[in-house]
Amino acid sequence: MLRKAVLTTTLMLAAFALAMARPGAAQADTAKTPEADKTPTAYRLDYTLSEFDEGKKVNSRQYSMNARPKDWNEIKIGSRVPVETKGEEWQYLDVGMNIRCQLVDQADMASLGSNVSLSVRADLSNFAIPEQQGQSVHPTIRQIKIEASTLAPLSKPVVLGVVDDPNSKHQFQLEVTVTKLR
Repeated sequence: MLRKAVLTTTLMLAAFALAMARPGAAQADTAKTPEADKTPTAYRLDYTLSEFDEGKKVNSRQYSMNARPKDWNEIKIGSRVPVETKGEEWQYLDVGMNIRCQLVDQADMASLGSNVSLSVRADLSNFAIPEQQGQSVHPTIRQIKIEASTLAPLSKPVVLGVVDDPNSKHQFQLEVTVTKLR
C-alpha cells in the first residue's frame, strides 16, 4: 500500500513538473488566440456603370471581382493605344475601363458592423466620336473618372458617383453591390 501511495505521488509530481515546465501550455490548448479563430473573408463586388440620355437608361455595363479585405484589387479591360510623343518616340495609353478598389471589413474595424469600408478608383476612357473630335487630326480620348470612399451595406447597391458628360446630355452612374462570400 505504501508502494502504491509512493507511485501515485511520484506520478502526480511528474505531471505537475511537466506542466510547470511549459507555463501556460494547459491554457493555450483550450483558449485559442484571436488570430487562430480568424478565417479569411472574401467578398464579391459587382459594379454597374449605367449611361443615361435625358434620364433614360441607354446602356449598362457590369464588372465583377472577388476581393479580400486590405488588398488592392483591379479590373482592367480595354486597349493599349500607341501615341507618338516626339519624332519617332511612342508611348502607349490605356483606353477602356479600369476599376481599382480596396475594402476594409469589421474584422479590422469593429465599428463598421455589417458594412464594409470601400475605396474605389474607376476610370473609363474611349475615343471621341467624329462630331466631338473637332478639327484635330489626332484622335481625341474622352475620360470619365470617379474616386470615391464610402460605407457599403452588404447585398445592397450603393451609388459611388454620378457624372454628367460635358459634350452631351448623357449622364454616367457607377454603383457597387458588395456580397460576403465567406
